[in-house]
Parts: sequence; C-alpha cells; structure tokens
Amino acid sequence: MTSLPSCGLALVLALLLGGSPAVSAHAARAEERLPVVGPAPQFTLTAATGERVALTDLRGKVLAVTFLYASCADTCPLLTAQMVAIQRRLGADFGPRIGFVSITVDPEVDTPEVLRGYAKAHGADHEGWSFLTGTPAEIKDVLRRYGVYARKSSRGDVDHLFLTSLIDGEGMLRVQYLGVRFDPAEMQADLQKLLRE
Repeated sequence: MTSLPSCGLALVLALLLGGSPAVSAHAARAEERLPVVGPAPQFTLTAATGERVALTDLRGKVLAVTFLYASCADTCPLLTAQMVAIQRRLGADFGPRIGFVSITVDPEVDTPEVLRGYAKAHGADHEGWSFLTGTPAEIKDVLRRYGVYARKSSRGDVDHLFLTSLIDGEGMLRVQYLGVRFDPAEMQADLQKLLRE
C-alpha cells in the first residue's frame, strides 16, 4: 500500500482529482481560522452497530473522517493508532463534541461485525467513533465524492489514498490531511480550534 506525505501534496492532489472537493493545503497559524472548503459530501452508511448513520446525524460535532479497511496489515493500523492517540488527548470533548468517522474501502469484507472487532482491537472509543460500511455502490459513491482513490487487488488488499477530512459542526469541510505521517498535535489543535468557533 502506498502512503503519500502529509498536507504538502494536498494542492497537487486537488488538481489531479478534478471532480472531488478542493483539498486544503493546511497552512493556518494558531490564531487564524481554518479555511472553509465547502459543504462536506453527504453520506448515509451502516455503522458497526448495524444502524444507519448519515453525516447530518452528526451535525453539531466537529468530525475527522478517515478511510481504511480492517484486514489492512500496514498503513491503516498506523493511521488508527494516530487517531486513538488524538482521541485520548481530547479528553471529555471526545464523544459529545468531537467525533471520528472511519469509512471502509472494502465493503465486501468489512461487515458491521468485522468493524466492531477492528474498533475493539485498536482501542477506539465507540462513544465518539463511528466505523461505517455499506454496499459497494454506496462506498464507491462516498469515495468518489471525498476524492479518495481505492482499488482492490487480486490478493484482497486495497490500495487506497489516505485522506482525513475535518468537518465543522455546521457540516462544512474545513481542511484535509493527506497521508498518515501528519502531526497528531496539529490535527488535535485544528479539531479544538473548530470547537472554539
């Protein structure tokens, strides 16, 4: 699986992805507002609990939306570990005010039960973290609208783009992190900055 460096290539990615939302190359200083890219692409998918969850159901929370798959043996666990570390540092804000959404790129394999196991194995707090799956058509549509490339190989692994999108409480896409080697402290600060707006 290929991972691209964080944020620095974000603008190049935006140009290459044509129909996807513009990727914001994150450069805001601590006192500046994060840019507003536009309305976050909507989705309605199936949670690890089995219930249907729409992006609009999470309105009012600041969100970090990621893409992964449960059988990934290398980069997805690294991304999840980074997010778990951020989850812990957010303290009482995680859950009621800040949430994470992880959407599978392998819906044929990642059933709600499989995603529950993945979340538990990695220490994800289910009170604030939704792991979502859907039909192949639903997932393909969400990937396209978020600008995430994913292709399953004959071996069963999925080559995909690692893109984490921050969405404010009003449902606006604010910034996207490219790759898994982003600075977790910077993402935590961005999430908290969006809370203060």
